[in-house]
Amino acid sequence: MQQIIPIPTLHLFPVLDELLIELLTSLSADDWNKPTVARLWTVKDIAAHLLDTNVRTISYAQGYEVAIAKQINSYQELVAYLNELNATWVNAMKRVSPQLLIHQLESTGKQYIQYLNTLKPFEQAKYSVAWAGEETSLNWFDIAREYTEKWHHQQQIRDAVGIPGLITKELFYPCIDTFMYALPHSYRNIDATEDTVIKITVSSNIGGDWYLQKAADNWQLLKQQPSNTIHSEVIIDPDTTWKFLTKAITPQAAMAKSTVMGNTQLGNTVFSTIAVMA
Repeated sequence: MQQIIPIPTLHLFPVLDELLIELLTSLSADDWNKPTVARLWTVKDIAAHLLDTNVRTISYAQGYEVAIAKQINSYQELVAYLNELNATWVNAMKRVSPQLLIHQLESTGKQYIQYLNTLKPFEQAKYSVAWAGEETSLNWFDIAREYTEKWHHQQQIRDAVGIPGLITKELFYPCIDTFMYALPHSYRNIDATEDTVIKITVSSNIGGDWYLQKAADNWQLLKQQPSNTIHSEVIIDPDTTWKFLTKAITPQAAMAKSTVMGNTQLGNTVFSTIAVMA
C-alpha cells in the first residue's frame, strides 16, 4: 500500500521557480538594492542566497560536500555556522550582475528540482529539520522544508518591491502547513494538564486551522479538531504568520496584530515559534 505524503510540495517547485524568474526579470536597477525584512540583506542578496541553495544541493547530489571545519555541539552553534556560510556566499556574489544571477538561478533551478525528484519520500533525509526539534527526518519533510525556504525568501523579495504573487492557497498553504510542525518543539517546555488543546487559525480562505494537544510527555500537532475543550485560540492573518515564523517581525509585533482568546499565556507562546534556522 502506497504511503500518502503528509505535505506534498515537489510539484510546486517548478511553479515557484517560474514565478521567481519572472519576478527578478521585471525588477529595476533600484529594486535590486532595496532593503528587505531579512534586515542585513537586500533584494539581490536574497536572490544570491536562493542560488546558493541550488548550488549546494546540486553539488551534494554530485557527491561533493565541503567538510565542516569545526565540531558542532549545539543548535546555536549550527545556526552560527550556517549564518557564516550564508554570509560568505552573499558577500562574494556582490560582484555578480543581476543578469548573470538570473541566468544562474534559471539554470541551476532545473537541476535542483531534478535531484529532489530522485529522493524517496519515506527514506531518511541527509539533514534533519532541526527547527522542528527532529534529530532525523524523512525526505518528504526535508523537501517540504526546502519549499518553505524557497517560498519565504521569494516572498521577502516580493514584500520589498511591492509585487504580490505567492499569497495564494496553492502556494501559501503548503508553506504554512509545514511551518506548523515547529509548534510542538516550541511548546516543549510549556507545562499543561494532559489533553489541553490550543487552536491556531490562520485567517482567510488561504489559511486553515491547526490544533496543539498536550499528551503525557509532549505536545502533538493535529489537523482535525479533537473532541476536547479548546483552552486557547489564536487567530493570525497570513502576512503576520509567515513574518513572525521567519523572524521578519518580533513576537510582540505579531501579537499586536493577532487575537488570542481563552488562556492567553498558553496562546502567546505561539508567537515565539521560529520555523527557520535562526
